[in-house]
Amino acid sequence: MRCLIAEDHLLSRRILKELLSPDGDCDIAVNGQEAIDSFQLAHESKRPYDVIFMDIMMPEVDGMEALQRIRALEKEMEIPPQLAVKVIMTTALDDPRTVFKSYNECEADSYIVKPLSRQKLIKELRALKLVR
Repeated sequence: MRCLIAEDHLLSRRILKELLSPDGDCDIAVNGQEAIDSFQLAHESKRPYDVIFMDIMMPEVDGMEALQRIRALEKEMEIPPQLAVKVIMTTALDDPRTVFKSYNECEADSYIVKPLSRQKLIKELRALKLVR
């Protein structure tokens, strides 16, 4: 499984990469713009990501805007919905409005509230049929 971790906090990036490394190859983006750029480069190199873990609050371009732009790029590239990258929003915000916006406006596939654990990650990855 190829995954992109879009997270501005160093410790959160390290923890997430450590938790995911047994299941896949992880790249890192430190803000939303890097996540968008990484998504594009992965498609150009014919090695698209299976999943993106997107922090909501990041500098430069936040996670929600980055996800909206990634979904727009998928439409431009004519990627069928069943082949779209799975996106799991990660955040410390346990706010119903943020959750609603993530799913309905930004087209997130899942939402995990920090702190992250291997159990939470595996549960979501299984629900998205990315791991057994």
